[in-house]
Amino acid sequence: MDSENSYDVAVIGAGVNGAGIARDAALRGLNVVLIDKGDVGCGTSWISSRLIHGGLRYLEYGEIPLVYESLRERRSLRRIASHLVAPIRITIPIYASGRRPRWLVRLGMIAYDLLSLTKSMPAHDMPSRDDMLKQLPGLEADGLRGGARYYDAQVTFAERLVLENALAAEAAGATLLTYHEVTGLVKSGDRVTGIDVHDTIADRRRTLGVKSAINAAGPWVDEVLGRADGSARRLIGGTKGSHIVVAPFKDAVSEALYVEAAADGRPVFILPWNGLYLIGTTDIRYDGSLDEVRASRAEIAYLLDETNRVFPRAALTMDDICYAYAGVRPLPQQAEGPESAITRRHLIVENTAVARNLLSIVGGKLTTYRHLAEEAVDALGGVLNRALPRCRTADIPLPGAEPVDSTEPVPRSLAPAGRERLESIYGTRASRIAELASEEPELDRAIDENGRVCAAEIAFAVRDERPRTLADIVFRRTMLGLDADQGRPLYPAIAAVAAREFGWDDAALGAQLEALERYSDSLKPPAGDQTSSTNSSRPRPGK
Repeated sequence: MDSENSYDVAVIGAGVNGAGIARDAALRGLNVVLIDKGDVGCGTSWISSRLIHGGLRYLEYGEIPLVYESLRERRSLRRIASHLVAPIRITIPIYASGRRPRWLVRLGMIAYDLLSLTKSMPAHDMPSRDDMLKQLPGLEADGLRGGARYYDAQVTFAERLVLENALAAEAAGATLLTYHEVTGLVKSGDRVTGIDVHDTIADRRRTLGVKSAINAAGPWVDEVLGRADGSARRLIGGTKGSHIVVAPFKDAVSEALYVEAAADGRPVFILPWNGLYLIGTTDIRYDGSLDEVRASRAEIAYLLDETNRVFPRAALTMDDICYAYAGVRPLPQQAEGPESAITRRHLIVENTAVARNLLSIVGGKLTTYRHLAEEAVDALGGVLNRALPRCRTADIPLPGAEPVDSTEPVPRSLAPAGRERLESIYGTRASRIAELASEEPELDRAIDENGRVCAAEIAFAVRDERPRTLADIVFRRTMLGLDADQGRPLYPAIAAVAAREFGWDDAALGAQLEALERYSDSLKPPAGDQTSSTNSSRPRPGK
């Protein structure tokens, strides 16, 4: 056992919940190790609709406490992550054929406003049919009865929100171990005393001594529990959600749309995002491989159909998709009933049948991760029999929202669009990239023709943000992997800077580039019949 590193708590899973828990626990003085079998935020956290929202549709299922909690946490995130979380106006077109009449939508809007009385964003309004067509001239007019408009918030780069929580945890004293797969939980009597881990990059195995553990592995929660006790009861009944990303299309506007799908009544969001449009999501019970989750052609066709129905002149096809992503929501096990009715509340489960000092996190939303973490660490105090200080995460800004004293906020080699891009990704931490460019002139150069990306950004990622692979840098540090072209033209230039920073030889560099290409390719729509997506025999997600 690794006796030099005996931790108060091992947090398994570096998604938004795990990273938030690690940050909170470290800020309260606990010795924390945060473990993930991949990179930070590479699982469920990045496959969301990227909204920080109160959950308007949860009102329909009577989840009023969840809506209230979500609206309160939306306000907190606007404060502590102001560089990442921004208001977004959302419009709901209301059609005669819809399952929710105008009066019911209005009632929901009023309730939403009442539950967020302290919000700083405007209240809802209910535009008429004529106002809707004036605002959205390409909208389907047939059967349109009017609409509803309200404000929520969007986190363009959810990956950065997760990463900054992990980096803040590390700054508070936590140890971060990425690409460390948990291969076993060591027990002594009725307690977990060690975590067996395998560093899959260095191919090194060791056992970490621990006094407690929090299983925040998302859809992999049951898999982790099985490594402590093969008879552990099933906690997760995950549902698969898929999204597609397309370039601006005919009649597309800067408004975000919340559409009731004609196929099954589910909400579908059409969101302006990262200079593109993010469309999703689906909701299907899923029992397949958690490591190979892909958007199916049926799901993609469903999202295209609904978008084309609302914007008839868009005429989107499979060929218009830049990329698609999918993942599994770690919802509570519920064998019957519609997927949409499965609660989105989080549960903190005491796994006393497995070990008395083991907690598992079931469910959770991007919006409410901070409060979930607070509750989990409060519960951990009881497990450890320690009086912990109060939670401070609602008051302390994440790293990119912290004020800095710098006369060089961004590198001089960048064009204005490049400077704006850096600030939207890194917030005030962009000043560190400027410092590197100033200190090392060879890094103060653009690596693209448009002056959007400089070499100093890649060096900063390697030195300050804990990536271990090229894909980490492209998709979860610089965010270039989420551009329309997935950043592909820049792969060689990014790899050249990263190779110098990591000390990769030619063979290692070649392997990294191949792995990056495979990952990028995995986000392309699956090959298949390219016929029209109007075939009524197509299987419909969520039914």
